[in-house]
Amino acid sequence: MTVKLIYETHSTTVDNEGGVATGWLPGVLSAAGEREAVELGQRHPEVDAVFSSDLRRAVQTVELAFAGRDIPYFQDWRLRECNYGDLNGAPRERLEPRRRYVDHPFPGGGQSYRQVLALTRSFVADLKTLYDGRTVLVVAHSANRWSLQHLVDNTALEDLVDAPFDWQPGWEYEV
Repeated sequence: MTVKLIYETHSTTVDNEGGVATGWLPGVLSAAGEREAVELGQRHPEVDAVFSSDLRRAVQTVELAFAGRDIPYFQDWRLRECNYGDLNGAPRERLEPRRRYVDHPFPGGGQSYRQVLALTRSFVADLKTLYDGRTVLVVAHSANRWSLQHLVDNTALEDLVDAPFDWQPGWEYEV
């Protein structure tokens, strides 16, 4: 059997609107992001569990999306965005080209995208053990989505991290 994993990025933040690469900083949803979070919950009326990053913007997305609903919810630090080190909170363009950080960590104590991939792989392995045959929703960040895409279809991380981000209302994976 497999797990049906529905993946959603956290809703729009003030930093997203300002062109800031939040990284491991908490971030806060914008007014548009708050509306998007409610819509996210409406798109997914029935899931067996919800998992999110423990960073504030992902937690806030889930809190608004599933307010008043009795769905098991878990925060997992392995679902955090890539730690941009000294570039947490920097203008987004300072991260470009991101492919240079696939195997080499961001400066100042940051992570590489392969390190994020390893954490995402560990999360997915646990999910397969605990939620086999079920549907789970994961709310996290772009680095985790790239990692999932790589794990599912082996697309090169270098291509994923430098591709334009095309938002959509969820991605579905069988893991």
